[in-house]
Amino acid sequence: MSLELKGVSKVVNGQTHIYETDLTLEKGTMNVLLGPTLSGKTSLMRLMAGLDKPATGKIIWEGKDVTDMKVQDRHVAMVYQQFINYPSMTVYDNIASPLKLMGKNKGEIDRAVQKSAELMQLTPMLDRKPLELSGGQQQRCALARALVKDAGLVLLDEPLANLDYKLREELRVEIPKIFEESGAIFVYATTEPEEALLLGGNTAALWEGRVTQFGLTPTVYRQPVDATTARVFSDPPMNFLNVSKTGQRIMFGDGQSAPAVGPMADLSDGRYIAGFRPNHVEILSHTASAMSFETRLMVTELTGSETFVHLDHHGEKWVGLVHGVHDLEIGAPLTVYLDPSHVYIFSENGDLVSPASYALAA
Repeated sequence: MSLELKGVSKVVNGQTHIYETDLTLEKGTMNVLLGPTLSGKTSLMRLMAGLDKPATGKIIWEGKDVTDMKVQDRHVAMVYQQFINYPSMTVYDNIASPLKLMGKNKGEIDRAVQKSAELMQLTPMLDRKPLELSGGQQQRCALARALVKDAGLVLLDEPLANLDYKLREELRVEIPKIFEESGAIFVYATTEPEEALLLGGNTAALWEGRVTQFGLTPTVYRQPVDATTARVFSDPPMNFLNVSKTGQRIMFGDGQSAPAVGPMADLSDGRYIAGFRPNHVEILSHTASAMSFETRLMVTELTGSETFVHLDHHGEKWVGLVHGVHDLEIGAPLTVYLDPSHVYIFSENGDLVSPASYALAA
């Protein structure tokens, strides 16, 4: 069982929301759509579900062209960020509603509802109305209704965005476990790289209506094919710096250079773009090979156990994420350090030409 998008695009009032896209999702997989707001995640999901018809291309489900098939005739379940429950019905009836529409008998419905409710920890609340539940319980009710349909394709459009932090963390762990035995194809939209990493499976990075890369989530994270994908799969976004290669060294500015080792050794002399993630910026050097850069501290943000430092490096805006709480003077010079093994090298047009050494070793 697979879902194939072949040259699928979406155009609204002359504006392209999704550029021509080829994508194949296999049975029993978790597939994350990762991208910022307005990158095309919901538009792509609506095409998959049959809620919208593509401007070009075909949608193939289990080898059958379903491009023109109505959504009600497809075996699809969808849960939105703004979860929807029927307020006048009990939790039991909310979960059971799709099965009743399918004409299932009472015994089948009861077994399916009890199983779904148990998975979502809703058994004690089956007789309550949705408005008597917490926000997290209401969202779990919507998830249970999607699960009970036993759909072949389950689409989750930022389903945890409105929940409190603790519940989000619990459900991020539980969702893959809940769905892994169903054999369905799951598509989960999120703006958060951390959420994609926690969910695992495959990730499609989206930027301005284009899928820039699709593959196993750790691979897309460690070996982004271009600077755009690297920017999408980093929160805060990846920092960039213009560099050049001369002989067997990479020149980083500030008088800093590093040996062109590994894949970088084969690069032609010339200009490139270096990229490095915020969590690889250090304010205390931990390696002998670390390069130092003179910056000015613009803003700090404390998260509890970590500190975001917003830096100005000769007009370039960088962000670092450093461990611990640090008493730093805003506006003062700040020397930061970077291990060359954490640096990605991109061509001037943004294509990856040399992944970070740590990514190859991971």
